Amino acid sequence: MSTPTRAPSGAPSHLTGPGGGRVGDDAARPDGVLKVRGEFAYGSDLWMDDMLWGVTLRSPHPYARIRSIDVGAALAVPGVHAVLTSDDVPGEKVYGLELADQPVLALDVVRYQGEPVALVAADHPDTARRAAARIVVDYDVWEPVTDARRALGHPTWNQVHDSPAEVTELSRESAHLHPHGNLVRHLKVRRGDPAPTADVVVVNEYEVGMQDQAFLGPESGLAVPGEDGGVDLYVATQWLHVDQRQICAALALPPERVRLTLAGVGGAFGGREDLSMHVHACLLALHTGRPVKMSYNREESFFGHVHRHPATMRYEHGATRDGDLVYVKATIYFDGGAYASSTPAVVGNGGTMGIGPYVVPNVHVDCYGAYTNNPPCGAMRGFGSVQTAFAYESQMDALAAELGMDPVDLRCRNAMEQGSEAITGQVVDSPAPVVELLRRLEAMPLPPEVPTGDAVDLRDMPGGVSNSTHGEGVRRGVGYAVAYKNVAFSEGFDDYSTARVRLEVVGGEAVATVHTAAAEVGQGLVTVEQQIARTELGVDRVTVHPKDTAVGSAGSTSASRQTYVTGGAVKAACEAVRARVLERARSVVGRPVADLRLDGGKVVSDLEGVALPLADLLGDEAVEETLEWRHRPTEAVDPETGQGFAHVQYAFSAHRAVVDVDTELGLVKVVEMACTQDVGKAINPQAVVGQIQGGTAQGLGLAVMEEILVRDGRVQNPSFTDYLIPTVLDMPPVRVEILEYADPHAPYGLRGVGEAPNISSGPAVLAAIRQATGLPLTRVPVRPEHLTGT
Repeated sequence: MSTPTRAPSGAPSHLTGPGGGRVGDDAARPDGVLKVRGEFAYGSDLWMDDMLWGVTLRSPHPYARIRSIDVGAALAVPGVHAVLTSDDVPGEKVYGLELADQPVLALDVVRYQGEPVALVAADHPDTARRAAARIVVDYDVWEPVTDARRALGHPTWNQVHDSPAEVTELSRESAHLHPHGNLVRHLKVRRGDPAPTADVVVVNEYEVGMQDQAFLGPESGLAVPGEDGGVDLYVATQWLHVDQRQICAALALPPERVRLTLAGVGGAFGGREDLSMHVHACLLALHTGRPVKMSYNREESFFGHVHRHPATMRYEHGATRDGDLVYVKATIYFDGGAYASSTPAVVGNGGTMGIGPYVVPNVHVDCYGAYTNNPPCGAMRGFGSVQTAFAYESQMDALAAELGMDPVDLRCRNAMEQGSEAITGQVVDSPAPVVELLRRLEAMPLPPEVPTGDAVDLRDMPGGVSNSTHGEGVRRGVGYAVAYKNVAFSEGFDDYSTARVRLEVVGGEAVATVHTAAAEVGQGLVTVEQQIARTELGVDRVTVHPKDTAVGSAGSTSASRQTYVTGGAVKAACEAVRARVLERARSVVGRPVADLRLDGGKVVSDLEGVALPLADLLGDEAVEETLEWRHRPTEAVDPETGQGFAHVQYAFSAHRAVVDVDTELGLVKVVEMACTQDVGKAINPQAVVGQIQGGTAQGLGLAVMEEILVRDGRVQNPSFTDYLIPTVLDMPPVRVEILEYADPHAPYGLRGVGEAPNISSGPAVLAAIRQATGLPLTRVPVRPEHLTGT
């Protein structure tokens, strides 16, 4: 593989870090000190002295036909080096993660506000922006389709429980957003009696708004043209190899001429799984022969990445008077926006796990993903399960109220356990401690009541120091929720990771180097890679190679999968290195390999105490192994019944939320969050707690404040002034209790951690607000007007 002629300032280097830690230890991050000091280089810090700046001209309309594009005035601006449109894309003009349906640059139609139409490269970013403003695009503006149910011809819910929703034909010309129609995927799950009856029936409709990943580092990258006619792209992303595949197709170049290196990533949460500026920067660099940097501002970032799918859901739960679930019927609509992105997989998750971690004999689920003219939606933490959890956990509370039961008791009575069958018919063949998670939460002490009157601290009140209340009109509520989530990729996807591990002597000390393409997006994977190498090879010094496409794919940093899959690959590669080293040691020390192990940079025999330094054994010769590692295979579900071994592993978490609500002003103060979660094995306990706290914050945000407001296909709040996320003042103390019931099928018994706490936290907050107010609350985020009725 060719190497770039030059590397930019800010390109990643090898990470060695401050110190030790093996599997199970609270190991320090090798990039932690740099980040705390502000010395870590993120994608927006990339720099080359002769680079140009690229900007994107985007559509102001959610749906329109392009009659013409005139770039003459833009090209005439001094300092402009290139203005490109779709005509300048040499290869495939559309791309996509699962379905190639999204134009690199708009072709004849724009399908969402913010869709890229043209590119400009100039010697200064302001020059590029001024030139982009001079591009004249003649649009024929059309009426957008902005409702997922209407897009599919199902505009209303049918009020008869056992009949399908009304289906109508849309006659407007604009109804067909793509040539093959507006349906991305329809997943059916059918199980048990198709016409069940029950003593008690609860029916409700729910809605979840569009949430943003709200990562702090905007989309950034630098493309450097290579001497071989190819290009080197330094970019903040989540999945280098799937980016490479799509870029190669668009540029009509082979993989060896499109080389990617991971730049510093300032958060992701799924929003970097799709391409943003990747192809654009490469096109401009190859066209001008100069390095080209692109870095979005905050507003453009909102238009430049996918968001969480909004959902509308109708659930019907039937139970016996004793509280045994008899059946669940659910119809779920995910709004995928203008292009498919991850919608097929989101539909898969939403449907196959759409009733929660409960045992239900009769199930009828229809889950749809639809094209609309709203912003494209794709991967985001919780991936299809966050939305359905709001609905099925709300239903469990509603059913408990109807039965006169305690909500936790109802959940425990119907809880999944090891050996249970999921609604896909898949047997849960590892621990599923749903009941224990809930009972441990119940046993935790509740926070003390907040004093009122003169003793009140305004910071403890809803509304805070705005001095809106001193406790009058404030009611407290406590709510519980539980969730489960698939880990890694499902439904037959060939899910694997590649790791290259090298053991050698440097400066008289044994050093291991780990090289994978697994994106570190802030979750701490580089620390985990070091911990595994130290554990398996018995050395203290472990270096993490920059993440790039010079090694095989590691898959995406998503689906809570990297510690499982890339961790498994690193473990396997280390084991292969260790086997070769011990085989070499056998002939030196005269002991069987089975009696030898690596520890403290030495070959050790527990039987005879032989200690042979690795420095002596290896000399100048390195031992290196590169391995692909796969978890056990999954399978596609049956298209008519949704039955099959769809998921490799489940993660379980539960939350308790305590809230104070000012019922007169509709203000909410989350007083405390508590979480119990089974992580199988805590590879790095401190990092696990951090993931749970972060996921809890994101779930709280969706429950009470986070939403991209879209009206008629137009985003109303593309800024961190108007898109609200929890700050330190909004986050309460988070109690965390970790369970470690090993999954026998996973490396070290671990479970994916990152997504589950994001799923159960929000419904717990909503349940607590309901208990405080007595209101049904079927939409999130909850706004003040929902609580006051104004």
